[in-house]
Order: sequence, then structure tokens, then C-alpha cells
Amino acid sequence: MGLREKKRNQRRVLARRTAAPLSGEEKGFLPLEPRSGKKRVRKEQPDEPENTSTVLYIGHIPHGFYEEQMQGFFQQFGTVKRLRIARNRKTGKSKHYGFIEFENPDVAKIVADEMNNYLLFEHTLQIALVPPEKVHPKLWKGVRRGFVPIDHVAIERKRHNKDKTLAEHKKLVGRIVKRDEKRRKRIKAAGIDYECPPLIGSVQLSAKKIKFDED
Repeated sequence: MGLREKKRNQRRVLARRTAAPLSGEEKGFLPLEPRSGKKRVRKEQPDEPENTSTVLYIGHIPHGFYEEQMQGFFQQFGTVKRLRIARNRKTGKSKHYGFIEFENPDVAKIVADEMNNYLLFEHTLQIALVPPEKVHPKLWKGVRRGFVPIDHVAIERKRHNKDKTLAEHKKLVGRIVKRDEKRRKRIKAAGIDYECPPLIGSVQLSAKKIKFDED
């Protein structure tokens, strides 16, 4: 092959490369055709409902983590509106669960997300949002004055020292006399020669009737 023939072949190859692209059938693959049928409709996911809860339930509260400590700890997230720890009415001891309310619902959601399962004093806190419709209307009753335990000793002292009526006093003396008689019988049955002193005030004098002279 001569030099002229080689140059001619090179020009043909360049001409083929720079020529217009062939149709899909000549390229060796099927052409793209529009799909028949219905188009897929992308379902829009519903937006997450806006959080309006400001009250949180707190469970597994450790011993020593009371109202004052809880107020100081949760203030780092935002303003604490009010809080309450469930306590025993008789003893005043904590029941290890309570409720806390924030002013901002966004702060309450952050606390619920970040502080749930938080390890505090070897106790894993359980924190969850309480929906507004599930908040009991009496949840915050008396929360401002704090918990005041019932003084059962003072109540019993007042009941014991109150002025008794004549019938109540007679009933009380009758019980004392019965106990004394049983004690005397036990001492006598044991063969002990002992004379128990008499009870003072066991005999109640009847009220005297006063007759006034008629003028």
C-alpha cells in the first residue's frame, strides 16, 4: 500500500468519527421509548404533628434527688415552671417518680429525647412527654406550698387530751377497772399474797340536785 492510500484511509476514518451519530437501531441497542401506563405518584409523608406538651414524667428518681436538686439540675435546659415528686402521705417519703413542667414545649421535647435512660446515682431515669389531654387537672394542686406531712402524733395527742363528757369518762374508768380486776386475779392465781391499792377516782359521785327556794 502506498503513502497516498494510507492518507486516504486515515481521512475516511476521521470522516466517520466526525459524522452525525447513527440512529438507535444502527447502534445495536433499543431506543428509549416512553413507558405506557399510569405514572407513579409519590406519596407525601404526613408532617409530624407539632409538639405542644410541656409536662414530663420522670421515673426511677434516686434517693436524695428531691425538689430542690431537681429544680437546679433541669434549669440548665430552660425555665422550669413547676415540678412535683410523688410522696407517701403518712411518712412523706419519695415514691421515686414525679412530674416537671417547662415553659417552652421545645425544651421539654429536648429533655425527653436527651435525658431518657440517663444514668443518675446508679438509677436509669425514665423520662417521657405527657400529652396535654392526659395531664390530670389536680396534678399541680398545692404544689406551691410544698409537701406537708401529716403529724399523726399531734393528732393523737389532741384526741387524747380533749375534754371528755361524763359518759366518755365513765366508759374510760370502766375499762381501767376491768383491767385492774384481771390483774388482781392473775396475782392471786400465782399464789402471791399482795394487796393491790385501790383505784382512785373509780367511783364517780352522782350529780347533786340543788333545790332553790321559791320566793
